[in-house]
Formats: sequence, structure tokens, C-alpha cells
Amino acid sequence: MELIKNLKEVSLVKNLFLAVLGTIVLAISAKVKIPFYPVPMTMQTFVVLLLGVSFGWRLGLFTITLYLIEGIAGLPVFAGTPEKGAGIVYFIGPTMGYLVGFMVAVYLTGLFKFKNNFIINFIKLVFAVSMIYLFGMLWLAKFTGWDKVFMAGAQPFLLAEFFKILLLTILIPKISKFRKL
Repeated sequence: MELIKNLKEVSLVKNLFLAVLGTIVLAISAKVKIPFYPVPMTMQTFVVLLLGVSFGWRLGLFTITLYLIEGIAGLPVFAGTPEKGAGIVYFIGPTMGYLVGFMVAVYLTGLFKFKNNFIINFIKLVFAVSMIYLFGMLWLAKFTGWDKVFMAGAQPFLLAEFFKILLLTILIPKISKFRKL
């Protein structure tokens, strides 16, 4: 019985460590801007999907929730913070829908079973990332209007998303081997 209790404690500590590490990687991915056309890209959505693939839905969702709590509490973890504000004020701004969409995307990505089928894996990732944009544009329309929401909230980022999803699809077999260890 003592051994089982110790194993549960080790698992809890390991998962907390992984979640905190995940929030750090996600915060860094939000800050680093990579020159890309037509707008610079961050690797934030890549990391959200990577967390789902790597951690599964439970730990992935916990990690994203922890990240959002950190940002709402005022830590400068979101893209554009602290330059554009921080905390709850930043969170409820134009990007809130995208941030909420992170939770849906990591949940779906963690729930999906990825096999050695490049096309099916790619489609699953496209579906998951589309949830980020769906939630994001639904919220953003409040600020831009429905007539401008796609051009402002999705179109400039589509090429970068294609690149990130392609990269993650290529990495899935390596990640799957890592998860089996």
C-alpha cells in the first residue's frame, strides 16, 4: 500500500513538473517572433498542439489551463504582454477567443489517436487548430465586426499554420516513440 501511495506522489510531482515546463515552453513560444509571410509567426499554436500530442488530453488541458491562469494572474506569458497590458484586462481583450480555443485544441489533439498515416494525422491537426481560429474569430468579431473578422483574425496566419501543422505531422512518429518509453 505504501508503494502505491509513493508511486502516486511521484506521478503527481512528475505531472506538475511537466505542466510547469509546458507553460514555460508555451510562454517562450508566444514571445519569439519568426519572420514569415505575410506576418511574423510565433510557434504558440504549434506548442499547443504539441502538448496535446505529447501529454494527452488530461495533462495537456491542465497545462493550458495553468498557462491561462498564469496570464490572468498578470504573469507576462501571453503574446504581446506586457507591452499591450497584462492580467485579466489583456485576457478579455481581442485575443481571448484564441486563448480559450487553446483549451479545445489541446483537448482534441490529446484525445485523437495518431497512427502512421500522414494524411489522417494532418487532417486531425488541421481540425484541432481550426478550433483555435473558430473560437478566436467568434470573440474577435466583437471588436472588428463580422465583415472584417476573417481578414483580421485568420487569413494572415493561414500559411504559417500550414507550415506548423506540416512540421508537427512530420514529428508525430518521433513523439509517439517517445511517449511509449
